[in-house]
Amino acid sequence: MYTMTFEELSGDYSQERMDTVAKALEEVLTSALPQGCITAGVYEAAKSLNVDPDNVVLCILATDDEDVKDVALQIHFTLIQAFCCENDINILRVNNTRRLAEILGGAGGGSGGKQSGGEPLDVHCVLVTSPHSTSWKDPALSKLNRFCRESRCMDQWVPIINLPER
Repeated sequence: MYTMTFEELSGDYSQERMDTVAKALEEVLTSALPQGCITAGVYEAAKSLNVDPDNVVLCILATDDEDVKDVALQIHFTLIQAFCCENDINILRVNNTRRLAEILGGAGGGSGGKQSGGEPLDVHCVLVTSPHSTSWKDPALSKLNRFCRESRCMDQWVPIINLPER
């Protein structure tokens, strides 16, 4: 059994630990994208969650400073978070939508965070699903799952990750 120290229980993660988690998130996204295991967009994610919630392994909710004032987006986030908690789906908040779009666009052929029609990719909600053909054992995903589990033990149900600029 693992016993947490007082510093770990305080909810303060070291910068090194947060950098490791951010790197693991980037690894998960770049490996899931070519497998077709990414669903991006609030409405697309809600549809996917409704159809097959057991296949979702991670939910990422992303905002920038200006998104905090978007009441409709915050309502969608609340509903998605409630659904994910009810279905034991790990959730992460990311505070840099531009960087998230770069990761998803850059790994998908250099589109720079754009959809095929030229519209910006909606990365406010991103789901990572498990490929149906294989049981996906990704060490980076295991690291993220462990981070989410430890955060819940500290009553931080939706941990926030800072994706650094590159």
